[in-house]
Formats: sequence, structure tokens, C-alpha cells
Amino acid sequence: MKNECNCELCKLRSLFFFHASTDVIKLMCENKTEHQYDKGEIIIYEGSEIKDFIYLKSGLVKLSRKGTDGKDQIISFAKPFDFVSLLSVFSSSTYNYTVTALDETIICAIVLEKIKAVALINGEFTMGLMTRVSEATDKIILNNLEIRRKNLKGRIAHVILYFAHYIYNNNKFELPISRREIAEYIGMTTENVIRTLSEFRKDHILKFDGKQIEIENEKLLKSISEHG
Repeated sequence: MKNECNCELCKLRSLFFFHASTDVIKLMCENKTEHQYDKGEIIIYEGSEIKDFIYLKSGLVKLSRKGTDGKDQIISFAKPFDFVSLLSVFSSSTYNYTVTALDETIICAIVLEKIKAVALINGEFTMGLMTRVSEATDKIILNNLEIRRKNLKGRIAHVILYFAHYIYNNNKFELPISRREIAEYIGMTTENVIRTLSEFRKDHILKFDGKQIEIENEKLLKSISEHG
């Protein structure tokens, strides 16, 4: 559905349209639509045509891609006001990954042609876009390199701290992904993930209550992440 927005308070300005005029912000607002998705629902299908520039208004999503073996490989996660279309939107006509809601999620979509039209005539606007593209790409590359240099326990500790600090800003949270999805993300087997989490519980590093996780010994968990 299309939504009116007060462009003086519009989140678009703080996202990447900082140098855009009020008229440009109004244009974006007028062409912005919101769509709601339930947990587990696919928002973007790999291979689908790119028509919109999409950012996350609320919720949490995962970006994943099918490997040559047919298995999913999680690329990254996105939280509110992250852009989920940056990785393909200017380099391809179709999406190179799938975006799936991990929680009840609302996305905002702006017609891509409107973005491109402004980018062609506004250099500062274009530089803002390119900065966000670079930031999103760098974050994914650096995070994946950080994971790959660690051993099994270090990788799992890294993922738990990532959700605690970057996603939820809380040492007690409901883990939004399954053990299998953790394994997909860190490149390990589900069995190894289950065993390691069990060891963290026995060593009083983590406490579990259903899907809820609480970090009991953050200092030790950080040490495992940094040196693992």
C-alpha cells in the first residue's frame, strides 16, 4: 500500500538522501509503498526482476543464495533501515539472492526508475547511493572473512555476539534462526553447531530457554570469538 509521509521527519532523509532537496524527498515519499510479510515468507526471490529500491522499515531478514550443490548459503542479515536491494540493484536486472523474513517484517519499496532519474541529475545524491552500496558490500565481505578465519567455536561465538550486539543490542534475545541456518551461515554442519551450543550451555557461557538465549559469560564468549 502507498503511504503518505511527512518529509520533514521522513526516515529517507537520514538514510541516504541527506543531500537531497525537499522536492526530491517528497518525490521519494510519494512513490514509496509498504508491504508486510510474515515470518518465513519470501520477500525477494533469487532470479526475479528488479523493479524497486527496497529498504527494511521493521523486522529482520536473511539474504541467501543457492549454491552449486543446491543448498542455501546465507550471505547476510538485515535489520530496520538497512537496504536489502543494494547488492544487485545497479549491477543486474535480476536479483542474485533471496530475501526471507525472519520475523514479521515491513519493507518500503521505491520505484527504481525514480531513484535512477534523480541519480542522473544529482551528483551528491548519487554519491550518497554509492557510499551506501560500498558500506553494505564491505560489511558483508568483512563479516564473512572474520567468520572464515575462526574455528568452529569461534564462528558460533561470533554469530551469537553479532545478534546480541548488532541486531538486538541485548544479551538476552530470541534467536531468529535455526541451528541449521547457523550452520549454513558459518559453513559448518548442523551437528557441530548443536554440539557446540550444548558445550556453551554446560560451561555456563550461554543459557537457553526454548529459543531464547542469554549470554551468561560475555567475557569468555568474546575471548572464544576473538581467538577461535
